[in-house]
This record gives sequence, C-alpha cells and structure tokens, in this order.
Amino acid sequence: MTKGVALVTGGGRRIGAQICATLIEEGWYVIVHARTSVDEAQALLDEASQKANGEACGEVVKADLSSDEGLAFLIDATKSIIEAQNAAGLGVLVHNASIYNSKDYASVSLEELRLNNRIHIEVPFLLTQSLSPVLKAASGCIIGMVDTSLGRAWEGLAHYTASKAGLRQLMMNLAGDLAPHIRVNCVAPGAIMAAPWEAEHFASVIEKVPLGRGGAPEDVANAVSFLVRSTYLSGQVIEVDGGWSVAP
Repeated sequence: MTKGVALVTGGGRRIGAQICATLIEEGWYVIVHARTSVDEAQALLDEASQKANGEACGEVVKADLSSDEGLAFLIDATKSIIEAQNAAGLGVLVHNASIYNSKDYASVSLEELRLNNRIHIEVPFLLTQSLSPVLKAASGCIIGMVDTSLGRAWEGLAHYTASKAGLRQLMMNLAGDLAPHIRVNCVAPGAIMAAPWEAEHFASVIEKVPLGRGGAPEDVANAVSFLVRSTYLSGQVIEVDGGWSVAP
C-alpha cells in the first residue's frame, strides 16, 4: 500500500524532529525539511528505517527558506517526491520552521523583523499556496505551529511574537479559504523546551503552569497527530501548555 506523504518544515531537530518521528510511527512517508540540521534529520530517518526493517520512511530536503530560491527548491522537491512515491498528493503539511531569539525592541533591525515575518508568515503563505493542489488531491491537512504568547507582552520578543500572531491569523483565514477540501489548524506549544538564553524565564513560567511541570516534545507531536486524525476539526488552536493559558 502506498504511504501518505507528509512535509514538516524545520523537522531536523527539537520539536520538529519529534513531530517527524511520530508521523513516521503512524505510517507516513515524511519529507523532513532542514536548513542546517541535515545530519540530525538523516539520522532520524536512518533510525526509523532500521525499526522498519530497512524500509525507507522519508527523505531529507535541505533548503534555506529565507531565500526565494530555497523555497522554490523545497516546493519542487516535495512535488517530485509525491510523484515518486505514487501518492495521491500531500496528506500533511506542518509549518514548523521558526527562528527564536530575544532582542531589545529598540535594537531590532528592519532586516531581523523582515526575517521573522519571512519565516513565520511569508513562507507558510507561499508554501501553502503552491502546494494547495496536491493537498487538495489527498484531502490533506495543514498545521501551523504558533505560540502561546498571543495577548501577552513578552520582553525582548516583539519581533517574534508579532510574526507568530500573524501565522495564527493566516491559518485561521486559510481554514476558511481552503475548506472543504483542506483542513487547517494550529498547535501552540507552551513551556516545552527552553532556549539556552531563557532558562530563568522558563523556570518562572513553569511556576505558573497548573500541571506543575514543563511539557515534552512528545506532547506537541501528539497534538499534531490528533489534528491529523481528526477529520472534522478545522480552524482550531490546541494550546499544549499544561493549562497555563487559563491560569489566573
């Protein structure tokens, strides 16, 4: 039986890698996009192949999405892989590629602001636009990885949170624009994995989480899996945050 094909951007490491591993375990042939984490992405696929008695479980596509050429390469490679796999189309598209750094608002450059908007808004918009025909052919679904920062003020993250809010609204709009053929939802991770520079802030957030602990990449991947399987859900945001979004 031909496997369904899934594409995960930024899938070589951290949460993206766990999403890829979970989709593979559930029978998907996963296109793992990576910019610099190519070795990690290939190791992920090699390990999955060993567990599957040597069966190929996906392919790595290296592309720099900050350039038009890199985006075009990923689009063309995805279409070629779908054709080579003799799949009906693209079953799952996860917009996971992201950049995340802290910088004082006054010192954020126009170039940095544009790069955040490029990766978090332009790329998902253009990638979805180009892959809509193959998504429609497979009655596929799209999942945008957004953020729990909506409605909150985060010091040093205005460039990041603004662009992630834009991605969330884009996904909500696409849920309407692409219905009924393509479902679109979001997953918003909370305190899952701390960046090296945010240990103190991460610990302060954990203190406010009702479940009293941080989450794991598997928690996020399970939410993605749920949305993939839930064929009557569209236009939804799942907050994977241990209840933090409703805490007083």
